[in-house]
Amino acid sequence: MSEASTKKQTAESKPSLNINARDYGLLAALVVIVALFQFWFTDGKLLLPANFNNLISQNAYVVILAIGMVMVIIAGHIDLSVGSLVAMIGAVSALAIREWGLPVWASILISLLVGAAVGAWQGFWVAFVRVPAFIVTLAGMLIYRGLAIVFLTGGTIGGLPDSYVAIGGRWIPQWMGEVNNLDLFTLLIGVLGALGFIASQFRSRAKLNARELPTESLVVFYGKLVLVSAAMLFFAYRLAQHNGTPYVLILLGVLVLTYSFILNRTVFGRHIYAMGGNRFAAMMSGVKTKWVDFFIFVNIGTLAAVAAIVTTSRAGAAQSGAGNFYELDAIASVFIGGAAVQGGVGKVSGAVIGALVMGVLNQGLSIMGVDSAWQQVIKGLVLLAAVAFDVTNRRRSGTA
Repeated sequence: MSEASTKKQTAESKPSLNINARDYGLLAALVVIVALFQFWFTDGKLLLPANFNNLISQNAYVVILAIGMVMVIIAGHIDLSVGSLVAMIGAVSALAIREWGLPVWASILISLLVGAAVGAWQGFWVAFVRVPAFIVTLAGMLIYRGLAIVFLTGGTIGGLPDSYVAIGGRWIPQWMGEVNNLDLFTLLIGVLGALGFIASQFRSRAKLNARELPTESLVVFYGKLVLVSAAMLFFAYRLAQHNGTPYVLILLGVLVLTYSFILNRTVFGRHIYAMGGNRFAAMMSGVKTKWVDFFIFVNIGTLAAVAAIVTTSRAGAAQSGAGNFYELDAIASVFIGGAAVQGGVGKVSGAVIGALVMGVLNQGLSIMGVDSAWQQVIKGLVLLAAVAFDVTNRRRSGTA
């Protein structure tokens, strides 16, 4: 091998900026949106401790549904039924407690089973009958909303027990005590989360170096560690100022870590990406595409049940109008988070950031007193802009 070739390979193996423009652009967009609402539109109200806490509790359903939706969209499908499914399963959950006299744990179990069964029903039509997911879930949107109205003949079932309401509307007891009116347990979670993030980033960088793959420059790498860790600590600090850690935040953390592992570290996750990238090639490679499609819809049905439990428990009642436009928030979160319209591209982390964008919009517009109709207009424009950006970016990449 010549000396010139050796120098070229050495230069290519050295760390460079290698910045993922989409990921960092998404984070920058989130920071800008938060800053605009905090300092301009809401006069500093957005990040008040109480509002910060509500930002999590009120928008937990967006994160839960976005996690399931990103898998559906990566595989090249869409699900329009999740909002109606939230309303129907919320009704079933409340009926199980109030009318059937079942304990809370049994109500939760029944809700999850109903969600999985509905997902299996839709997955059957999509995977084995080959009806397009758009049509199947559009029909489901009408069916489940109608059933929610039928189940809730009075429009609402309230009077749910405190143990159920705590899931979406209560906080972990401050068993470690307080220091200067700050919950120590919440601060500890923030510190552990920041340390866990730092450790995972160093581990990922070490793996890339071991395989002689390109890595970020040290400036970008350490800058990311500092900014994200600082954001996590600030997040914990704000929560510690107001009641501490919501139960639903622990649930969200578990879901994000679990599904990040599934998509990035399991055969099932790799098959989802393969199908979205090239379904025919995936079939020729031995991927059982029908069963993967089937279980994708079983999964999102189950997560819709989780969202239904969280939504119903936070409201303290099941309502026939619950879940309205939830599918819009979930789909918008996924596309804002970098998923491709054609499928094959997307991340759980991106969907979560997209969900945070939608959550900030929901919270900020509500603080401003913007009418709900105009909120839908604004969120629709945000969705259109995100998809247009993705399409334009890919067209330019293809041209290049």
